[in-house]
Amino acid sequence: MPTSANRVVLAARPQGPATLDDLRHESFELPEPGPGEVVLRTIWLSLDPYMRGRMDDTKSYATPLAPGETMTGQTVGEVVASNHAGFAPGDIATGMTGWADHAVIAGDDLRKLDPGQAPVQTALGILGMPGLTAWTGLAHILGAERGQTIAISAATGAVGSVAGQLARARGLRVIGVAGGAEKCAFATSTLGYDTCIDHHAQPDDGAMEVALREAAPEGINLYFENVGGKTLSGIVPNMNDHGRIAICGMVAWYGGQHLDEAMPTPLLWRNLLTRKLRAEGFIVADHWHRFPDFLAEVAPMVKDGTLHYRESVSEGLETAPQAFLDMLKGGNFGKTLVRVGADP
Repeated sequence: MPTSANRVVLAARPQGPATLDDLRHESFELPEPGPGEVVLRTIWLSLDPYMRGRMDDTKSYATPLAPGETMTGQTVGEVVASNHAGFAPGDIATGMTGWADHAVIAGDDLRKLDPGQAPVQTALGILGMPGLTAWTGLAHILGAERGQTIAISAATGAVGSVAGQLARARGLRVIGVAGGAEKCAFATSTLGYDTCIDHHAQPDDGAMEVALREAAPEGINLYFENVGGKTLSGIVPNMNDHGRIAICGMVAWYGGQHLDEAMPTPLLWRNLLTRKLRAEGFIVADHWHRFPDFLAEVAPMVKDGTLHYRESVSEGLETAPQAFLDMLKGGNFGKTLVRVGADP
């Protein structure tokens, strides 16, 4: 068992958009596992937009990181030592071990994976938190029904790509919004979206509103919100009466950017009132009790090829900071992962 390991910590709280100076690589002494603990060697690290919020000292649904703490994150790894009856060396498991190449963690906080079910990294994407988020938002927040029209921002991202495919499978008309012609082509040709709007080609919220109206001349019933920015400003005027909005994320605003593209609060409130809209924020952590039902429905669809997924992979823990910053700017294509170690 190794006695030292490497990690990435929060070096400083970002002042505006996060930068490489806000993150620091360092080595640390790996403690011996105590009773009920295991040592996990990281194979895959998940990078997700929510991590940006943990870097700020603001009240939120989770305690913010303190400078010097390991960046939070879910991983898939190999058990190299175990004092837990449920795990043996060689087992593959997933848990919140953070941006590190090794970790000591309570076995009760891990979930053992079956490598024969699907590639193990899917536990961080389509068969993990992003997939559950998409499934929950679609079925339990929006109550999606056949024949409705749904719009999904970040349409080819880890959450949006699953939401779009599940919506299509449920018989909805699906409109995506993504950044770039390549992503839009992937959304329609592979993910099954009816149409996809390139937000890079829309210079402002007015152009976005027109593009969405042309894509949905009969209006939008449901909106799966991942972005904010000019996409939200273009969506709201196109919502039908009694429409519903699931607020999953707002990555366009996480660093204090694109606020000039935000719909003014009085106008947003007026639309919510006069169109009798319902907007509901949700955090997937409140819905983990639904995970078995999600997995029972979605895992067979992944195995038989009904659902597709795409990954943006960088190699080595040292690449995680830049990959994270690129993701926040939309530079990823699909689920963002770091391959930290070899997959046995």
